[in-house]
Order: sequence, then C-alpha cells, then structure tokens
Amino acid sequence: MTAPLPRIPGPSATDLPAGVSVETILADLADDHVSAPEQHVGDIAAQVQRARDNGFDLSVVVLDANPRIDTQLRDLATEVVSEDGGTVLVLSPSWVGSFSDTVDRVDLEAAQDRTYTGNPVVSTTNFVDSLVEPSPPWTLMTLLLIAVVAVAGAATWWAKFRRGPEGGPHAAAPHAENPSTIVAEDPADR
Repeated sequence: MTAPLPRIPGPSATDLPAGVSVETILADLADDHVSAPEQHVGDIAAQVQRARDNGFDLSVVVLDANPRIDTQLRDLATEVVSEDGGTVLVLSPSWVGSFSDTVDRVDLEAAQDRTYTGNPVVSTTNFVDSLVEPSPPWTLMTLLLIAVVAVAGAATWWAKFRRGPEGGPHAAAPHAENPSTIVAEDPADR
C-alpha cells in the first residue's frame, strides 16, 4: 500500500485591504486614473498623463493606511487591472504593490523598487521614470561580451600557433638519448 500524496493547496482567494472597495476605486479612477487623497491628485495625475503620453496605460491608487500585509496591495492592483486593464500602482504609507497586463513583471518590479519613499507623488514620479526611461541595451552588451571572448580566444590560439608545436624555439627540448650510448658513471670517479 502506498502512502497518500500530500494535498497541494491551490491559489488562495484575493485578499484585499480592509475597508477598500474595488468599485469605489474604479469609479474614482474613471476621470483621471488616480484614486488618492485630494491633496495629491493633481501632481499624481500629471505623472499618470506623462506615463500615458509614453504609451503606458497607468492608474495610481493611494491608500491612507498600510494594509495588514503588503501582498494585499498587489492583490488590489490585480483586481483593478482585471476590471480596468493596463498597469496599476498601489501605494500605502510604507508599502507598494503593482500589477500590469502590458508591462513585464521584471520591469514592473524594477520600477516598483524605486517607489519606497513614503511620498505618493515622489513614488509615482520614480515609478514613471523607471517605466519611460530606456533600458540598457542588453542585446548589444551581450554581443560585445561574446566578441571580446572570441577575440581573446583567437589571440590565445595565435600566440600558441606562433610558438610552434613544442612551445617554440626557446622551449627546452627533451633529451632523447640512445640507450646504447649511455655510459654508466663509475663510482670511483667521484
């Protein structure tokens, strides 16, 4: 009889911050793609427009308080994207969450890493800067690295080729003596 296999739990249900309504956030995002306290809306809306001008469908949600756990912010962003699409940045005083159906997760995480400022306007500006600034030309850098390695390998081969098969003319040649001509040393000669 075999042992029963352990049950692997599936994904848990979306866990949203307490007191947050996705419907209310969606209604607030409808006009300017910003759901934030009134004192920050204008500055954040300018950054959202800058992102949109550069081809990123960005919406920003700012919460007044931190949720129970930081993953609730990403869950909220995921819920908003599932209803509205695009890229959503959710900020709380200490944590950040984001989700996008258009931006790669690695780019999203890199942009998100620059948003831990505690100031929603600065955080949004940093997030947009990361999205719109050109990324390093990784393909070009990889090709250059391959070329450098290939040149180094070719130079090594050329140096070895120039020395010849046995290490060149300055290498010590092995002494291949004829065994019949070897004269034993007489111990008395010492």
